[in-house]
Order: sequence, then C-alpha cells, then structure tokens
Amino acid sequence: MVAKTAAGLVIFRRCTNMVQYLLLQTSYGEHHWTPPKGHVDPGETDEMVTALRETEEESGLVESDLKIYKDSKRILNYSVRGSPKTVIYWLAELINSNARVKLSEEHQDYKWLELEEACTFGNYSDMQEMLKYFDNFIKTKLPSNL
Repeated sequence: MVAKTAAGLVIFRRCTNMVQYLLLQTSYGEHHWTPPKGHVDPGETDEMVTALRETEEESGLVESDLKIYKDSKRILNYSVRGSPKTVIYWLAELINSNARVKLSEEHQDYKWLELEEACTFGNYSDMQEMLKYFDNFIKTKLPSNL
C-alpha cells in the first residue's frame, strides 16, 4: 500500500523571552491539534508548494508572512485508519507581526503555545518529538532575539 503524502509548516513566533508554536484544532474527528498541513494535490511535484498552499488555506498566513527554514525539516510516518501516511514538515518563523490567523472550515480553534503546552495539545509522541527537534533547532541554530 502506497503512503499518502502530506506537507505542512511548523510555524513559530518569537515573543518576549519565549518561542510560541501555532497549532490548529480540527473541526472533525477527534478535534486533534496540529500545525497546518494537508495532502499533496495532483500536479504538485514539490511538497513545499503543498505546505504553503495548505498553510494559507488553513491559517490565512501566506509565504510573505513567514521565513521558511528549508534546511530544517522532519518527516513523520504513521497510520491513519490502517493506511500509511507520510507528512513532511518544515520550520517557518512568523515575521509579519501584523499577520492574523484566519481559520478555514477545517479548523475550529487555534493557539500560540510554548513548547511544553504545544506538546500537551499535540499529544502524539511523534508530534512531540518533532516540536522538541524544531525547538532545539531554533535555540541552537537561529540568531536569537529572545
């Protein structure tokens, strides 16, 4: 069975002395919390195109609102209702302080959360590991203005 592929962005913002991550709550199923992501559409050969399209559709944030760290990505592999799924996430920083999240019908809520809370809301172990990986990347590899 071929895995379905999805792509998205783990978006963070810098606040006074902290980093916060954007999580969206689905309006279907278990109402789980995830970063913006979605399936690769037919004709999309570059997963980054998918990640940007889905981020805009689900959160209203556009590429010019973000700085994308293309050298920092994580690939999650898991099963959804017995079918394999692969999700590719890149790290992105919100650089437009005037940008506002505008949810699609697919989501009912959003939160900007520090790492510990984000790991609690994103209660799957692979999601938690990914958030910790990106948090470490931010703290060790990116210039700090915290």
